[in-house]
Amino acid sequence: MPRGYSKERTSVHRLHYYFIWCPKYRKSVLTGEAKDRLEALIGEKADELDSEILALAVRPDHVHLFIEGNPKLAPNKIMQQVKGHSSRRMREEFDFGLPSLWTRSYFVSSAGDVSDETVEAYIEAQTGQRSVPTRST
Repeated sequence: MPRGYSKERTSVHRLHYYFIWCPKYRKSVLTGEAKDRLEALIGEKADELDSEILALAVRPDHVHLFIEGNPKLAPNKIMQQVKGHSSRRMREEFDFGLPSLWTRSYFVSSAGDVSDETVEAYIEAQTGQRSVPTRST
């Protein structure tokens, strides 16, 4: 098995997701004890989801999370679990003066070792022809 890949009973995978999300109204509330507690809560939820945190940066008004995903969970479910768990617990422990801790939105991107062009070239080499039209740039 290639280095860096995880093996399950029926799959081999390497799913890395980069998430960014913000507190409601982009308030700078993620400092001091709140920052430390959020880092711990995200770590707990990652363990529960059988996912590994590759990098985490909590800024006063936003969060960056780079995480190895589990193929049983779509990225939106990972985010739903992380934001839901952390919001509930943080609002019990801290008074942020916000109607909810997080905005409903977030950014997600996948990260990998293989470019789109490499995948397209591999598929073309297997079939001898392009399987989908080339995207216009």
